[in-house]
Amino acid sequence: MGQKINPLGFRLGITQNHRSYWFAKPKKYSKVFEEDKKIRDCIELYVQKHIKNSSNYGGIARVEIKRKTDLIQVEIYTGFPALLVESRGQGIEQLKLNVQNILSSEDRRLRMTLIEIAKPYGEPNILAEYIALQLESRVAFRRTMKKAIELAKKKI
Repeated sequence: MGQKINPLGFRLGITQNHRSYWFAKPKKYSKVFEEDKKIRDCIELYVQKHIKNSSNYGGIARVEIKRKTDLIQVEIYTGFPALLVESRGQGIEQLKLNVQNILSSEDRRLRMTLIEIAKPYGEPNILAEYIALQLESRVAFRRTMKKAIELAKKKI
């Protein structure tokens, strides 16, 4: 049997970066790791419920979580931040409240920032979600693939 390696772990530090930046004691590590997973799931669920539909698409490339002693900083890398902000920033505030409710009741501050990606369809996650959304809405697969290739090659 060959030894299998996670592709992300193999590329860390070379072409990929870590998705979480924090340090925890061994007894608290699993709890903090589960909190990170809950935060990411909450953000994905919010985008899926409030933003994603066939005409207006809100793709998230990645979510980075940085923890300090009393601060949790969540950076959401998206190609279309205007869709998450909505009117007068209420969208991001609602998302922040949802994440705050999921976190344990410890007294920590939460800071969420949206970071726009210059070439959104150059990110594989956003492009894959776009293709999946098109196929779910019954668009012809050849047309979808041609459009995806065109979007990926497009220089913005």
